[in-house]
Amino acid sequence: MKLADKVLAINDDLPIRTDKPVHSGKVRSVYWLSAQDSQRLIKQKGYDVPLDQPLAIMVISDRLSAFDCIWHAEGGLQGVPGKGAALNAISNHWFAQFKRQGLADSHILDIPHPLVWIVQKAKPIMIEAICRQYITGSMWRAYEKGEREFCGNQITEGLTKDQRLPELLMTPSTKGILKGISGVPEADDVNITRQNIQDNYQAFNFSSLDDIDRYQRLLTEGFNLISDALAKIGQIFVDTKFEFGYVKDFNGNDKIIYMDEVGTPDSSRIWDEQAYKNGKIIENSKEGFRQFLLDHFPESDILLNKNRMPERLALARDNELPADALMQVSATYVGIAEKIVGHKISISDNPRQEIIEILAKEYQLID
Repeated sequence: MKLADKVLAINDDLPIRTDKPVHSGKVRSVYWLSAQDSQRLIKQKGYDVPLDQPLAIMVISDRLSAFDCIWHAEGGLQGVPGKGAALNAISNHWFAQFKRQGLADSHILDIPHPLVWIVQKAKPIMIEAICRQYITGSMWRAYEKGEREFCGNQITEGLTKDQRLPELLMTPSTKGILKGISGVPEADDVNITRQNIQDNYQAFNFSSLDDIDRYQRLLTEGFNLISDALAKIGQIFVDTKFEFGYVKDFNGNDKIIYMDEVGTPDSSRIWDEQAYKNGKIIENSKEGFRQFLLDHFPESDILLNKNRMPERLALARDNELPADALMQVSATYVGIAEKIVGHKISISDNPRQEIIEILAKEYQLID
């Protein structure tokens, strides 16, 4: 068995029965089930959702995205062994903790395979909800250049790189390109303020002004829950991104849920606590791979400058990275996942075939 065979690099061509086009993102693909299959599974599996709720199969790949590009390595390695399983396992763990602690539900209804979720359709809140506990990365670069206001938050003078912030900071940005909002440029990933959200709450898909408070509370409570849990295993929760949406409860009312993924090395920075105390940063997240890329290519501006996107895409397309670089990511992701969930993460020998067999036999979703 070749190492490359353990990687699920292409996840949008599975023979899953669906009557809509497959939506494929950088890492996940979504297969929307027919109304008939959705209703059948809700009845058969006893999912706690209205009978007419649309369902989807969400399949995570092992692709490696960084700087908005997909990277590959020598030996035909088109992704990172174990990456998808590690990300899903971490998200599953935190979503379960959120529900157990009474925070909010998630979009996940079932987990047929380590790389697969069955999810309910949600109306996304159009905000990348970012929380920061330390000043690092892009925020530090802006601070170093003299910026002191971040998303409407005034930051104190005299901070140093990688320092803990005086309080948890929320720096939201737009999810997708939103049009016709005063003071918000029509571009993806634009920083916004609480005032922007309040003044245009319907444009961001909030059902009411009160739900903005609910969203901020879930953001803070979710961050603190993960931060406290990571501290118990010697890890620092530096910053992260949350996403939220609405689903209907049985009475037809909107209910805010967590969605996408939470507390993973893809959506968060996680540092080793002991190393930090000794003045060293050890990344247990994708940030280590980003730094590798910046060091690996002689002209780092291509990776950092959004105006050079065509060159960046060519860099990712035309360069095979050393296999060791992707295997280091595998070790990082699987290692932190096993610490968080408390058990071994198994890496499939043939994830594609496993997924097809399970969805055929237990869910009757393969044509």
